Amino acid sequence: MSKQLNSIKLSNAQIAWRAAQDLTDGSYVNLGIGFPEMIAKFQPEGRNVTYHTENGVLGFGKAPPEGREDWDLINAGKKAITLNPGAAFFHHADSFAMVRGGHLDLAVLGAYQVAQNGDLANWSTGRGGVPAVGGAMDLVHGAKNVAVVTDHITKSGEPKLVAECTMPLTGQACVTRIYTSLAVIDIVDATFVLREKLDALAFDNLQAVTGAPLHVDGKIVPLNVPEL
Repeated sequence: MSKQLNSIKLSNAQIAWRAAQDLTDGSYVNLGIGFPEMIAKFQPEGRNVTYHTENGVLGFGKAPPEGREDWDLINAGKKAITLNPGAAFFHHADSFAMVRGGHLDLAVLGAYQVAQNGDLANWSTGRGGVPAVGGAMDLVHGAKNVAVVTDHITKSGEPKLVAECTMPLTGQACVTRIYTSLAVIDIVDATFVLREKLDALAFDNLQAVTGAPLHVDGKIVPLNVPEL
């Protein structure tokens, strides 16, 4: 099954593109370190989004051209950034006060596991793991909405969307929407509700690689993305 999925699944860039289409005009958004940062690259034209990074910048712009970086200007992932007009700098503590005070409309993170009740596990102390949960635990409970971008299954073919997380939790009942390499799924009343899926993938095959029941509420929309 995993070999078949590899031939049809979305790339990380395509998942990020799909997530970017749901960015709300005028919203304040924090994109997690790594894969989620790619979402900003696909922000729709004319959509006004203000990006926040927990090391203390609000309103940063695109990455600078290679060789023109100012390494005093970085995001939480230590990547070089530019500044949009009106950008602001502030203390790390003030940045987390924004997060904890509920001033972010959306946080987007990666995941190891997401449970059907919205629990999120996105850190590990195991081999190669990050030694602490970091700011993610603040983001998942401070932001008004939390979305996840992830492959639908692990490299070994195990479901990443599960009935109950078995890895250390980042937050409980915090995830509202999941963008995977196969589908777009909302979490409603502690259940996975399927909104979109790849046309080439039958519902039963999607269910077979999902570790908890998929519910359908209305029409399932085809998950269509451009070639990237």
